[in-house]
Order: sequence, then structure tokens, then C-alpha cells
Amino acid sequence: MRTSMLACLTAAVLLFASFAASAENLDVLMSKVFPPGEATYIGFESIERQDIPLDASIDRKYLVVDFRFPGVQPGTDTLQASVHKVCMTLLKDRELIRSLSDSGYDMVAVAFDRQTQFDCL
Repeated sequence: MRTSMLACLTAAVLLFASFAASAENLDVLMSKVFPPGEATYIGFESIERQDIPLDASIDRKYLVVDFRFPGVQPGTDTLQASVHKVCMTLLKDRELIRSLSDSGYDMVAVAFDRQTQFDCL
């Protein structure tokens, strides 16, 4: 009993440390996606969907990386190009993707305002 509790505690600490390192790497990576004045990285939010049953075959956790454009929201073409740029930056960092996946995330979305999210993976 004592050994299994220690093993569970160790696994939980390692998982948290892994996510903390992922979060730091994510912040560094996302803050460099756009040049100054184009779009600003605000941060990320971890979302756990309560509407999906615990025993469902899909994961309930996803991550939203949040950016803001200065001034007026850009047109559709610029917005699509910006989403693509963020998603490709994420996808190219295999270590980060592996770490997020190991932490239970099955999807990452990009937001440039409070109303709309665009799925990356």
C-alpha cells in the first residue's frame, strides 16, 4: 500500500513538472511567433470540458493559446494566415507536442478574440 502511494505521488509530481516545463516552453515559443506590432501573445488557458463524460473515448482537456491584434481585427485572409502560422509553430515543436499529449491534452486551439477559437490539432 505504502509503495503504491509513493509511486502515485511520484507520478503526479513528474506529470506536474512535465506540464510546468511545457507551459514555460509554450510561453517562450508563442511569444516569438509574431514580430512586435503584428499580434501579441496573451497566454494560454487549460480547458476541461465538463459536457464530455469521464468514460468517453475522447479526452476532455484542451489548450487555448491566446493572441490579440492591435487595433481592428484583420480580414479573413490575414486571420487564416495567422492561425496557420501559430499552428505550424506548435506542430514543428515535437517535444512540446509530446509533453502536452503526455499531460492529457488532445487538442490545441488558437484565439485572437474572446468569441472565436480555431483548432490546430
